[in-house]
Amino acid sequence: MTKRFDQGPWATSGVQTVQPGVHRVPLPLPNDGLHAVNVYLLEDLTDDGGLVMIDGGWAIPEARKALEEALSAIGRDLGDIRNILVTHVHRDHYTQAVELRRLLGARVHLGAGERPGLELLNKLGGGLACALTILRQAGADEVADHVEATYPDQYDPRDWEEPDRWLEAETLRFGDSELKVIPTPGHTQGHVVFLDERRGLLFSGDHVLPRITPSIGFEAAEPGGRPLAAYLDSLHLMARHADARLLPAHGPVADSTHTRVAELLAHHDDRLHRTLVALKDGTYDAYAVARRLAWTRREVPFADLNPLNQMLAVNETVAHLDVLVLRGDAAVAFVDGVNQYTRLR
Repeated sequence: MTKRFDQGPWATSGVQTVQPGVHRVPLPLPNDGLHAVNVYLLEDLTDDGGLVMIDGGWAIPEARKALEEALSAIGRDLGDIRNILVTHVHRDHYTQAVELRRLLGARVHLGAGERPGLELLNKLGGGLACALTILRQAGADEVADHVEATYPDQYDPRDWEEPDRWLEAETLRFGDSELKVIPTPGHTQGHVVFLDERRGLLFSGDHVLPRITPSIGFEAAEPGGRPLAAYLDSLHLMARHADARLLPAHGPVADSTHTRVAELLAHHDDRLHRTLVALKDGTYDAYAVARRLAWTRREVPFADLNPLNQMLAVNETVAHLDVLVLRGDAAVAFVDGVNQYTRLR
């Protein structure tokens, strides 16, 4: 019997063979938003017959059990995993990879752009402090207080050990197969995707998702970056590679990466326009602007979001406002600890 991790069939436990030797395995997550994360098992890439795994999942017993059952279904076990390629350092992708390394000796690979964030996370003893700083500089003290009270930072240094190898823009070779590592900063500063050009497959992590728009810049990082600008550049980068089937971290496999990239670019164009309209003719902080906007496909008012999604909404609003500043459509001034934005045209 299969078990549903959320409302969509893509998250049903088990194995989907995308094509011979490539298997999608959804693993459960312990939260009420995204209930599953896809990991991918690639067979016959190594000379010793071992598996390459893309993304690791969240280190919880339920995820480990689901992975073991999926491996058994294809005649494998945990000991066959030799290399784990992680698209980014978020908990639902990285922490079980580290756990499996301790258990199996598998090698963990992570984009080199994640190094500053991982070091900062370990220095601060968790990433929540960075998120709270962004909220307070956005004028969202109320949201910051709710988040701090509702979502305690469950930091364990064993979850955040460094990888065995930092990945650059390079080509990884496993036996006769190749995976191209493409840095795609935005969702996090060191996010990477893995492109199998021979088979026409893109393992996209959270960079390109088929049903939702990825959060931007939600990570341990110093305030003041431009994650949305980087993300938009990374989306355009996808169009410079041949189209490929989209194998995402959340959601079902899709036929065309290019089609979804075009939709995401159009979405952000629309959000930038709406954000500029919400600025009106005055000067506002990002919290005030976020409360004027509707959220998700269902156009939910800001006040109806839970504290976690309010935090993500404010964070996204900051990201869009900063792009408007970069484009000359708005100006920003840091006043009494809060960024104040003014529409210029």
